[in-house]
Amino acid sequence: VQLQASGGGLVQAGGSLRLSCAASGRPDSTYAMSWFRRAPGKEREFVAAIRWSSGNTYYSDSVKGRFTISRDNAKNTGYLQMNSLKPEDTAVYYCAASRRLVGTTRGAYEYWGQGTLVTVSS
Repeated sequence: VQLQASGGGLVQAGGSLRLSCAASGRPDSTYAMSWFRRAPGKEREFVAAIRWSSGNTYYSDSVKGRFTISRDNAKNTGYLQMNSLKPEDTAVYYCAASRRLVGTTRGAYEYWGQGTLVTVSS
């Protein structure tokens, strides 16, 4: 499975962005897709995940209520809608996919996209 993330950019605080993650290769084997982010000087952290078949979603406390993860099965694409963005959301965002399980740790995911930069100005 190959993942291509896109949609990052510069936005003012309070604004919105939508990230996309297109899966190719063998996307039908995807069990779950997630988004992680790495802020400057910090470790990569879990943001959100979705179980591909059921659509069940999981969020970190820091984004719950502001971000929404979704997927389009026909397009083999996952999305992260980010609303009410804050300067502390500034990070490189990575999408990841797993064939086995859905989790909140990096080790749960075998496949990773290249990352897309989100910058939120105050």
